[in-house]
Amino acid sequence: MSIRTILTNSNLPTVKQLQCFLAVAQELNFRKAAERINITQPPLTRQIRCLEDLLGYELFTRNTHVVHLTKPGNDLLIEAEKILCLLNGLKSINNKGMDRIRVGTTNTLNFSNIPSIDGALNSIAGLDSTDGHSMNSGQLIQNLRKSSLDIALIGEKNLRVEEDISFHWIYREALVLAMPASHKAAIQSQVSLEDVSDLPLFWFPSSANPAFYDKCERLFKRLSFPLKRIKEPGDSIVMLSRIAEGDAMALMPRSMCTFSNERLCYKELTDDHSKYLNIDVYAAIKNNDRRSSVIDVVESLKHFHHAE
Repeated sequence: MSIRTILTNSNLPTVKQLQCFLAVAQELNFRKAAERINITQPPLTRQIRCLEDLLGYELFTRNTHVVHLTKPGNDLLIEAEKILCLLNGLKSINNKGMDRIRVGTTNTLNFSNIPSIDGALNSIAGLDSTDGHSMNSGQLIQNLRKSSLDIALIGEKNLRVEEDISFHWIYREALVLAMPASHKAAIQSQVSLEDVSDLPLFWFPSSANPAFYDKCERLFKRLSFPLKRIKEPGDSIVMLSRIAEGDAMALMPRSMCTFSNERLCYKELTDDHSKYLNIDVYAAIKNNDRRSSVIDVVESLKHFHHAE
């Protein structure tokens, strides 16, 4: 095919489709693949189906338990890896002599849905965004200590430990209430926890994120009613499906509210709740890391958000 034909061809796979394909091909599990690239399962499945429709052949054989690559899927895997590696290398063509700064991001938030941070990560020269999407904030800090990362973008800072780590505030992410659309409070533009006091809250153990847990619990203790908590399912799709059935509610970062169901709705919290129920995002670096390249990236992240 000539370059002229390629330039006018509107039926080429997108980078996002290839990224989704590669994640599923490596994990052979749609749920794990979605978690790895920090999206929910339905849009991942749509990307794969669109790619299969575009190419004209099946990439996977799948049932409720097992996913396998087809022969064409195996062939595409080799080529997709080459294409994505080449595209990733374009960023470094003009930065051969620069230090590569390794940045890990917490799986608590979907940074691709936070324009200020996503824009910074995609435009700052010399960044190497590592595959940290399957890590929580505690795991990122451990990798930072081991020098596997240079910067960790985490949700909340743990004041109990981390004396060897410095934290730089970047952004505040609002929490949104995921609730059944059938609930009487669903017609309100803003909802307080008192409005949904009849619903239990899906919640997580303190060990998962002690700082965030303590921050929310301070408000819970001031409520006029005993807030019932139930264990949060490990799969977010399962949790949201149960909410849609009317079983419970959940507090979620706004950037993670991508799953759609007509029986589910996302509601802003009332002002007196939202000022306490949020996640502060910090760029964490080691105290003894004095490299100007690392400091410059942290300052750029702060600048991108404040300039928005």
